[in-house]
Amino acid sequence: MRTYSIIIPVRNGGEYLKECVKSILFQRLKEFNLIILDNCSTDGTVPWIRSLNDPRIVLIESEEPLSIEESWRRVVTVPKNEFITLIGHDDVLRDNYLSVMDNLIERFPEASLYQCHFNYIDEKGIQIRDCKPMAEKETGGEFLKSVLTNQIDIMGTGFMMRSRDYDAVGGIPDYPNLLFADFELWFRLTAKSGKITSTERCFSFRVHQSTTSSSPDIKMQTAFDRFISYLARIKEEDAIYENVINQYGIRFISFYCKGLSHRLLRTPRTKRGNLTVRSFTEKCKLYADLLVPGNNYNPTDVLSVWIAVILDSNPVGRFLFGLFKKIYSKPVLK
Repeated sequence: MRTYSIIIPVRNGGEYLKECVKSILFQRLKEFNLIILDNCSTDGTVPWIRSLNDPRIVLIESEEPLSIEESWRRVVTVPKNEFITLIGHDDVLRDNYLSVMDNLIERFPEASLYQCHFNYIDEKGIQIRDCKPMAEKETGGEFLKSVLTNQIDIMGTGFMMRSRDYDAVGGIPDYPNLLFADFELWFRLTAKSGKITSTERCFSFRVHQSTTSSSPDIKMQTAFDRFISYLARIKEEDAIYENVINQYGIRFISFYCKGLSHRLLRTPRTKRGNLTVRSFTEKCKLYADLLVPGNNYNPTDVLSVWIAVILDSNPVGRFLFGLFKKIYSKPVLK
């Protein structure tokens, strides 16, 4: 009989954690334990967990406050059942999650990663949208293509894997604030023996002031730089990945060059150190040359990126843009 561990790293999860834990404890499949890695919570999280008095819950407390990277890194070190899934403390599992995963593993025991469809909810639990449709079977190369072409919604929640595989790849990579870390982790696991995905919706991912939206620009760019370096490395190691990156690497860089340039423009100069939109776009050109030598990519050929460079290069432009954003809060550059 397969056994499962559901793992939640948390610090001050509040009411969201309570909803999350309750959704886990009501799973139809009962062969699991819930491992909660508390990171010195001060909001009553630990007493509440203990008050549940549920033998399936394993509470592991840190002795001192940890960074988000250190907190999630503990997953490798703790005793786990044969299969594990990680879940954000503010997300919610439907009661069919483990049953669906167990059925996938029964049907496709050779795979190394399992997933299901899901939906996005807001802070109040109201549905925003469904995730993008995913193929039932993907190899490492096919998954890499999905990532580079932005055809898949990737989250830390919802993936199921063998504990031994997770530990063998070293757990979640050490990216600043774990940004882009899930891209690398899920690719490394899929590359082992492929990913299988159920079309059933089995969890809800909560969208609010997340690590991604609240992370400093320097951490976003440092994480992006690390992921580009990872792509360059795997390109040298495998002809299939080389082909995928040659075809879609520029598309991936262009997508994030645009998004991070606009994000940087919206950040006041006093809160982003020496970072400028121009310097970042110049770095994106270097990324493109690293992944796809001989390309003709020019970041400012994208009109909205060019406008962002111009506005950010001029104090008057930055002032007028900032003033405009105070009046009109919807996205301007697309």
